[in-house]
Amino acid sequence: MSRIRSPFFPRLSTVMGMCAAFGTAGCGGPPIVDAGPIEPARPDAAAAPTIDALRDASAWLAGHYSSAAQAAEDATYFDVRLHIVPIWPDRVDGPWFYVEQAMATALDKPYRQRIYRLAAVPALKVESVIYELPGNPLQWAGAWEHPERFNALDPAILQVRPGCSVVLAYAGPDRMTGGTEGDGCMSALRGAAYATSEVVLTPGGMETWDRGFDAANRQVWGATKGPYRFVKDRPAPIEPMPPEMPVGDEAPVVAPAPEPEPAPAPEPEPEPAGNPQ
Repeated sequence: MSRIRSPFFPRLSTVMGMCAAFGTAGCGGPPIVDAGPIEPARPDAAAAPTIDALRDASAWLAGHYSSAAQAAEDATYFDVRLHIVPIWPDRVDGPWFYVEQAMATALDKPYRQRIYRLAAVPALKVESVIYELPGNPLQWAGAWEHPERFNALDPAILQVRPGCSVVLAYAGPDRMTGGTEGDGCMSALRGAAYATSEVVLTPGGMETWDRGFDAANRQVWGATKGPYRFVKDRPAPIEPMPPEMPVGDEAPVVAPAPEPEPAPAPEPEPEPAGNPQ
């Protein structure tokens, strides 16, 4: 299984959604929930190097998640499975992650599939850039079990989702919060004009609240009571980030990549599973 060199949410000038996690990954992932007062600022936040935020975000993000506990408590929430695994471990413009989100009752038909790239930004923040997969995303369904499949995909052909980036900042020693900014993340799902995403990330889980709004700023899709609460069932191993790893503006997406192999033939488009949020 490919291992990545680290980080968390990429320079989400766009997915994680997840789509998914941790980005408006399909523009419907990361959320910030009303979980009480924010913890005190990270004591060493002023002095800690920016790279620490990237390492923390990357380590906390990678993993396999479930919202089963929340669904058991509140029937208005679905049982959703979320997988965020590192890909392209040899690239120096990452870290990169594949994000797949599906209903527990339809694991073979994920409703959100994205690529995230994390990048450090000033003030101890991390940006997760969200990308769409080319062609029929379902041909990559289940690839979280074999992330080496993405060695056949050239990152240069990925399309960024403009305005959908999620920026995270420390809100305590083991907590990062953030989301999208403004109404720049376009969405046409169920009559929406744009989508927003709020996220809370910790070592043991993630809360994501993705919502769609129409031109009159009325919510037309997404949870109305609060974010989805994802518990990390198990982590996804990542390789420690080397000290020479470029960050922020020093880490542009570089073109060189392995010669792509033929991708699997697209499968017939399935019946839409719908956005469980």
